[in-house]
Amino acid sequence: MARTMKVAIVDDEADMRQSVSQWLALSGFDTEAYASAEEALKAIGPDYPGVVVSDIRMPGMDGMAMLKRFMSLDSALPVIMITGHGDVPMAVEAMRLGAYDFLEKPFNPDRMTELAKKATQARRMTLDNRALRRELSDGSVIMKKLIGASPAMERLREDILDLGQADSHVLIDGETGTGKTLVAHALHAVGPRAGKKFVTISCAAWTEDQLQARLFGPVEEGGLPLVDEARGGTLCLEDVEALSHPLQSRLLTLINEQDIPPETRIIAICNQHSPDKTLEDVLRPDLFYRLGAMTIVLPPLRTRGEDILTLFTRMSEQFAEEYGCDAPQVTAQEAAQLLQAPWPGNVRQLVNIAERAVLQNRRGSGSIASLLMADNEASGPALTTEGKPLKDYVEAFERMLIDNTMRRHRGSIVAVMEELCLPRRTLNEKMAKYSLQRADYV
Repeated sequence: MARTMKVAIVDDEADMRQSVSQWLALSGFDTEAYASAEEALKAIGPDYPGVVVSDIRMPGMDGMAMLKRFMSLDSALPVIMITGHGDVPMAVEAMRLGAYDFLEKPFNPDRMTELAKKATQARRMTLDNRALRRELSDGSVIMKKLIGASPAMERLREDILDLGQADSHVLIDGETGTGKTLVAHALHAVGPRAGKKFVTISCAAWTEDQLQARLFGPVEEGGLPLVDEARGGTLCLEDVEALSHPLQSRLLTLINEQDIPPETRIIAICNQHSPDKTLEDVLRPDLFYRLGAMTIVLPPLRTRGEDILTLFTRMSEQFAEEYGCDAPQVTAQEAAQLLQAPWPGNVRQLVNIAERAVLQNRRGSGSIASLLMADNEASGPALTTEGKPLKDYVEAFERMLIDNTMRRHRGSIVAVMEELCLPRRTLNEKMAKYSLQRADYV
């Protein structure tokens, strides 16, 4: 769900604090007011979920001194300074020190609203990016994102833990939408480089000259080329099959010049190669064998059985929370259709369908079957799943139903028994059969 942004108003004049606070509150902002810089500094920390609007001239610590303190705490915190007549040079200095913008008294309230809106949008993006980086650097968190109890997913998690510790170069292959970038982050997060840089680039997104400059330099806009930025950490090359032969040679030289274990780990991701050509055909052999000594091939979604229902349920519940509505209830027929679908777009396709199913459910129209049909028609010919006995579909649906109900009732056996009309003994037997533990839901 979108985080609520605050606006902190710092001013020693009570009338000014009240008027600015009232105006921004009427404009939909969550405001809080402070009579001094000292008060504001006590309350506002490095990950403050909002922005600051402050007068420059205040007794005690003034706005400029407060700004310097805030910038040392969190240089990305947007601070909007309010200046009196003739204080514009001071405001320009504040901008140099890191202020987001300034307003000169008397200011147009609409201009303040506009600035506050832009600043809170920028702050939300900063905090979301920070949260994502923390999440992607936490091995335990990121492994939980690899949802599924199928044998293929169990093997994948074991491979990630093993290869993550091995610290050598890795090649990740698999169909589009299977989660290869997530696996690359996981390999970095569970290994000895977890606290180091993880630098990623798509080799297909740039021309050859641009890619060479970004990887090896010189970088026109300043900064380090990516091979230097990633030094000591991990360099992730998405769409590695798009590398030209000259750039493959440069990359091979970089790999050969490194010690064992390598100073910079390379994780190469292959996103597409034609059916009549393997990745070994696309990359020069010496580079392929250096990168592909350790390989992970991600399983297609259609081969993962009940994971399909688990993923669909989790994703639809997340989107339902985000949109403030109920998640769609999956019928036995729809569960069978989800399990039988070819899923050419794999997990990415499933996430899109789950979101559209939630939006449909909010409107009270449509069906999961119609979404699947439209998606597969748009995708064109695709691989199909093998037929399964009816018993397998029934058991998969039954497991999903018990799992959903247990989570909804936070592990209350009595509530689950009542909703599903099951005696305790039958419920216990089925939970044991499907490896469902009450402790996981409490």
